[in-house]
Amino acid sequence: MKYYLIAGERSGDLHAANLMAEIQRLDANAQFRGMGGDYMIAQGLQVAAHYEAVSLMGFLEVLMGFRKVFKYLKRIKVDIETFRPDAIILVDFAGFNMRIAKFAKSRDIPVHYYIAPKVWAWNQKRALTLKKYCHRLYAILPFEPAFFKRFGMEVPYVGNPLRDELDKFVPDREFLATYNLGKKPIVALLPGSRRQEVMAMLDTMIGLVREQQQWDFVIAGVRNLPEEVYAEARKAGVNVVFDRTYDLLSVAHGAVVTSGTATLETALFNVPQVVVYRTSTFTYAIAKNLVKVPFISLVNLIADKEVVRELIQHEYTMQHLGNELKMLMEEGAGRERILEGYVLIQEKLGTKKASQETARLIYANVL
Repeated sequence: MKYYLIAGERSGDLHAANLMAEIQRLDANAQFRGMGGDYMIAQGLQVAAHYEAVSLMGFLEVLMGFRKVFKYLKRIKVDIETFRPDAIILVDFAGFNMRIAKFAKSRDIPVHYYIAPKVWAWNQKRALTLKKYCHRLYAILPFEPAFFKRFGMEVPYVGNPLRDELDKFVPDREFLATYNLGKKPIVALLPGSRRQEVMAMLDTMIGLVREQQQWDFVIAGVRNLPEEVYAEARKAGVNVVFDRTYDLLSVAHGAVVTSGTATLETALFNVPQVVVYRTSTFTYAIAKNLVKVPFISLVNLIADKEVVRELIQHEYTMQHLGNELKMLMEEGAGRERILEGYVLIQEKLGTKKASQETARLIYANVL
């Protein structure tokens, strides 16, 4: 069978690659083409475009970069018609992929949406658009099936793909020695994986490092970003470890995490965290009026209550961050409350293997 996949950022690239591996176990003749990144390419993707060329964040940024996005939409549509896939697999990246879903429907190509768009967060009626254009949706958050059912959709919960990654992870016993760590409690700093968000988040994190000398701060860097993104951190004497996030979390006592998938990864490692986020004033003003959920972090959304503190926009200051970090780094009621919340989250996530379950469902529907 011929599969066309589209992922638009690093985590989607990783989860799509895992899905491809599981599809190959079922379909030895599987052919993969589409838009993705290095993980998908390593798994055998014939790449039509790399996601880094298209990835944008925020309403203003998307508005300013619309011509570029439109160019790649046109390119991908032409490529789909040339490749003539048996199925299209969309992975997150809602703004781009929902347009592709509409196009695919017009060409009678079945659309399978893995990691469904977060339409429950804002403009919930977009669920009807998904219902109209998608053959199948697959939920990775335990509360999503009930949400989609309100719109007449039977969406299976396939488990969370982070479980797939954690199952494969083997800690590096030499990690602490390699980076000269272990003499002080470690605070993991996870500023994100996109240049725009890293640049927006790092300055406050670095300021905190200069004030708090009782801990070792380590930044989880990503190699798909240029070295200069982390230049100020290095000047401040902060360790930056690249593509070693799980090793870092396995030894961390606490963490400061930019809102996103990493908040859930941190919870699954049982590392108490404070969640932070800052974007442009324009984007924040729009989002504040549109977003319909009480939290921004996956941790709190899954728990359906505040498990970890969220410092958003003007609340993301060194003073607030320092106060929260002191609370969660010290043994006591605050830290214990977070860890108890993590138990609830892990119970809700369950033990399904998302890539395996989704591959089975997709393959059964493509035959």
